[in-house]
Amino acid sequence: MSQEEVRQVTESKVLAALAHPLRRRLMDVLKVDGPSTPSMLAERTGQAVANVSHHMKVLAGCDLVTEAPELARDRRERWWRLVAPGVRWTTADFDDDPAAQAVASAAAALNLDRQVGLVRAWHAVRESEKQTWGDTPFATDHWLRLTPQELSEFEEHLLELVGRWKDRATPDDGRRRDPVFFFAHAVPAQP
Repeated sequence: MSQEEVRQVTESKVLAALAHPLRRRLMDVLKVDGPSTPSMLAERTGQAVANVSHHMKVLAGCDLVTEAPELARDRRERWWRLVAPGVRWTTADFDDDPAAQAVASAAAALNLDRQVGLVRAWHAVRESEKQTWGDTPFATDHWLRLTPQELSEFEEHLLELVGRWKDRATPDDGRRRDPVFFFAHAVPAQP
């Protein structure tokens, strides 16, 4: 993902908005499906349209989503799109304010819970429903010995690879392509 595709979050208000599970899910739906109306988002998330509209306004107030009026068929129809497909923050940006540090830490924990939850949901699916995918879903983990600069270089190469797959033109070959969630974490740790 290029720098302009990632929103660097430095305000605890924005992190608090991101930390809400439904708002995070709404942003994921927009990332996968593209611009949508509150009705479309409500259908995808099983929520009431009024509830979705409220949460979209909160996200808009934090400049995470924006209206897309050019897609509306009339003045009553509201379409929303992501401002940037990616968000990023570091808890170090909030070290000077203990309350903001707590929000940043909670947002990071909730983000990880969301990611792990998506993987757990896949593993909870019945085997008969997984047959289409066979052995292709994967998990991997490795221990690397790196300097901070090498970890940054590793991230750059990994994001370049992911970006090639994410940004590729979808082949028009009649085959069904489902959304696939990919995530990776690389953190200093001890075995």
